Amino acid sequence: MTNFITFDIDGVEPEFGAPEADRIISGDPHFRTWNLEEREGGLYSGIWEATPGKWRIVYEEWEYFSLLAGHSIVTEEGGEPVHLKAGDRMILRPGFKGTWEVVETTRKDYVIKV
Repeated sequence: MTNFITFDIDGVEPEFGAPEADRIISGDPHFRTWNLEEREGGLYSGIWEATPGKWRIVYEEWEYFSLLAGHSIVTEEGGEPVHLKAGDRMILRPGFKGTWEVVETTRKDYVIKV
């Protein structure tokens, strides 16, 4: 066993999902998630991809991510929209409430601490 991982998803089976129906604002978004690490204490990392649509999000966890491809708009309640494209990075803190809109299929890598 090594003490590092790469974000290589070759050979990793994705999990499929979608936002809860009552959170969807528009479109028919679907997710694919390649979980690369799940550690004791609630630490997760991997690759996530979503198809176009808009839905409400509520974060109880801390997440750092970097967009690898696509175009998304993240908007905090009462805040201004933040347009994200490949190369952009963001941290969402516990208590974040707002919307996530995928304009163009988006892929990101992430690290989450619950």
